[in-house]
Amino acid sequence: MKELSLEHKNAIRDALSAYCDNYLSRNRAAESLNGVSAATVSTIVNSKYTNISDDMFIRIATQIGFSFDCWEIHESVAFKEISFMMTDAQMYKNVTWIVGDAGCGKTTAAIDYRKKHRNVFYILCSEDMKKSDFVREISKQVGAPTDGTNLRDMLEYAISMIAFLGNPLIIFDEGDKLTDSVFNYFISIYNRLEGHAGIIFLSTNYIKRRLENGLRYNKKGYKEIYSRIGRRFFEVKSTTQNDIHAICQANGLTDEAEIKKVLKDAEASENDLRRVKRCVHSRKRIMDARARKGEAE
Repeated sequence: MKELSLEHKNAIRDALSAYCDNYLSRNRAAESLNGVSAATVSTIVNSKYTNISDDMFIRIATQIGFSFDCWEIHESVAFKEISFMMTDAQMYKNVTWIVGDAGCGKTTAAIDYRKKHRNVFYILCSEDMKKSDFVREISKQVGAPTDGTNLRDMLEYAISMIAFLGNPLIIFDEGDKLTDSVFNYFISIYNRLEGHAGIIFLSTNYIKRRLENGLRYNKKGYKEIYSRIGRRFFEVKSTTQNDIHAICQANGLTDEAEIKKVLKDAEASENDLRRVKRCVHSRKRIMDARARKGEAE
């Protein structure tokens, strides 16, 4: 990547400042970032860039969800539904498990919501997470210390910090990927935060089959988890061709013939928005190449 311009650095500074507003202090915000000190955060927020490398700016940008990609978000029906459920969970301290097709925009909606609301903590789950990884990730995201060796104490400290906040919300993205041993930690988290925080899980429909099997074979913790999410899932609507048409226009692809090509490609790919983004990018590059060729001739 080329050397970062002052404009790029200022944009990251503004995003970092907004990120810090989600925490009680800049020190807490720095605790949530890997390899970033409180002094560095303060220096950047105060627009003193002299001793801050481009690599540090990029490291921070990656962790706070800032992107140099000028992709415009279209608020599809699914996006609005997810945002509404997050608002409801945060305001009324509800627990909801949201399911939707892969590529329908769940993660995009969650990250956008975190950027725009205070006391929202986003945890991306994975199948290789151990209990220690899971607890440390929660602690890191809320700005709690992660250098302890006692997981119970570490989790207790992080939960106490969350409960102290006004209307906190924890978002567990791709929650269906957690192993059973880690999955059961949710019961402890729920029991400690019931009435103090909202909790949102995001995943594909796979979790429904997994939970059904867990209940059928009476696997440990599954009845408790099912009860705590209200014994049902919230299913968001699938992405429509109208949504994709609007996405194309919002991102500068306005030629109807080109939009039809994107729509056809999307239909063959189950309207996956990740595929749509690639296709829009591809069509725009092709159009730019044609325009340059025409100018040269």
